[in-house]
Amino acid sequence: MTEKIDVFLQNSIRIRSDNGNIYIDPFEMREEPHDAAFILITHDHYDHFSPGSIAKAAKADTVLVVPENMAKKAGEAAQYVAKTVTVKPCEEITVDGLELETVPAYNKLKPFHPKSAGWVGYIVKTGGKRIYIAGDTDATKEAKEVKCDIALVPVGGFYTMDAKAAAELVNTIRPEVAIPVHYGTAVGTPKDGETFVKLVKEPVRAEIKIVFE
Repeated sequence: MTEKIDVFLQNSIRIRSDNGNIYIDPFEMREEPHDAAFILITHDHYDHFSPGSIAKAAKADTVLVVPENMAKKAGEAAQYVAKTVTVKPCEEITVDGLELETVPAYNKLKPFHPKSAGWVGYIVKTGGKRIYIAGDTDATKEAKEVKCDIALVPVGGFYTMDAKAAAELVNTIRPEVAIPVHYGTAVGTPKDGETFVKLVKEPVRAEIKIVFE
C-alpha cells in the first residue's frame, strides 16, 4: 500500500486510493495535476492550508475537508472545490464514500498548536488499511491510542514531536509501516528522517518517502 503514498514538503501527502486521489495539506505544489477527489486539511497554518496549492490539486468535484473552526477561512479556497465539509476531533464520518476518523492534534507544552483549537489528524480507511496522518502534534494520549496499519508522523521537532518522540509513538502503536513527515524544510533537517528510521523497532517497518533535491 505504501507504493500508493507520496510525501512532498512538510505534511503534503497524496494517497492514490480506490476512492480517488486524496491530498492532505498540499503545500508549494510545483505541478497542477487537478486530480484530487478529496483534500484534507489538518489545521490553518500557512504550510498546511495553502489555497494556491489547493487550486493546483483540485478539480470540479473535489471535496475539501477542514476542522470546524476553519469553516470561515476555508472560504479562501471555496472557489476551487465542489463543497467543503467540516469535522471535529474524535469523529467518525463518511464523506462521499470515503471513511475517515479524526484524531486530536495538539502540543502538550508548546503554544503552537493548542488543544482548544480543535485541529486534527486523520485516519483514512482505504484499500483495507487504516492510514493515520498525525498532523502537527506531539505524542499525545489520543495519538498513543490510535489503531492503524500505516502511520505518517511529524519528526522535525520544534512545532511538533521530534524524531525520538515520533519513534517512541510508533513503537507504542505498532503500525505495519511508519513514514516520517514534516522535516527538512521549514523545520528539522533531512537527517531527522534517518534518525527516526534508526529508532523504530521491529515489527514496525520505517520507510522514508520525502525526496530532497
